Amino acid sequence: MVAGHLRSGRLYKVVRRRAWRVYSVIWFGRLGPNAETGETVRQYLDALRTVLESGHASTDRTGTGTISHFGLQCRYDLADGFPLVTTKKLHLRSIVHELLWFLSGDTNITYLKENGVSIWDEWADDSGDLGPVYGHQWRHFPKLLPAGVDPQGRAVFHAGEVDQIADLIEAIRKTPDSRRLIVSAWNPGDVPDMALPPCHTLWQVRIIGRKMHLQLYQRSADMFLGVPFNIASYALLLAMLAHVTGYEPGEFVHSIGDAHIYSNHMEQVRTQLARQPGPLPVLRLTRDVGSIFDFRYDDFEFLNYEPAPAIRAPVAV
Repeated sequence: MVAGHLRSGRLYKVVRRRAWRVYSVIWFGRLGPNAETGETVRQYLDALRTVLESGHASTDRTGTGTISHFGLQCRYDLADGFPLVTTKKLHLRSIVHELLWFLSGDTNITYLKENGVSIWDEWADDSGDLGPVYGHQWRHFPKLLPAGVDPQGRAVFHAGEVDQIADLIEAIRKTPDSRRLIVSAWNPGDVPDMALPPCHTLWQVRIIGRKMHLQLYQRSADMFLGVPFNIASYALLLAMLAHVTGYEPGEFVHSIGDAHIYSNHMEQVRTQLARQPGPLPVLRLTRDVGSIFDFRYDDFEFLNYEPAPAIRAPVAV
């Protein structure tokens, strides 16, 4: 209880400002025992190999064809460095701007286009809109609010919304031992209106001691193109949440339902699996940020990220 008051009160703010001098010099990802070998991210490569070698042929929505494996889990400890895949170069600008876009509640690609990010272009309509996708659900999840009764005595409701991110931050500060620290992007009533139903559907935060952990359930995972982005995005989200609430980032746990490789990615997957992972980079925040909604692109530095060359592959739409 005392810890909760410290994190939400004036004393916590003073302590965090002073502690920032240390964080700004050290960084997130303090080069644990697996950092130099990249062993943490080797889990992703092992999962990729599992799908390649043990997956079964499957049809899919895009008509491309896949090999698929149901049920995988990987754990990435941020103490071992930031889990950016090093066996191919990732577009960091897209990863960071997409996450900031989600957190803003925006669902139009204008912001992404203005910042050189094209990963959502294929799904947007002529005005750049995607329907009520991730950002809408995270920040404006629909809710019916009671509005009294009508003349016949029947209950009347009006449309409201839930800001799941703001509620999550408040709950972390007030009840850090809660098992209800959950954000859902899956809203059955809105799925028909989404340009693409959420692949990463639900995530949960858990506080254990001084560390914050985050687990994602991803119903559908493009193992070659999508999953390296997803790992980096949710590890970054974990670091951001931990920072603004005064915890150390712990593990990102990635639970996958349908893990698949598209039939036109097979050669690229084999190329990637032939490469050896290098040392992991570390994430440094360049300034003290008090609110999850105040982060900017320039607040993040990925130090010592030296990946192998990019491997191009078509996106299944």
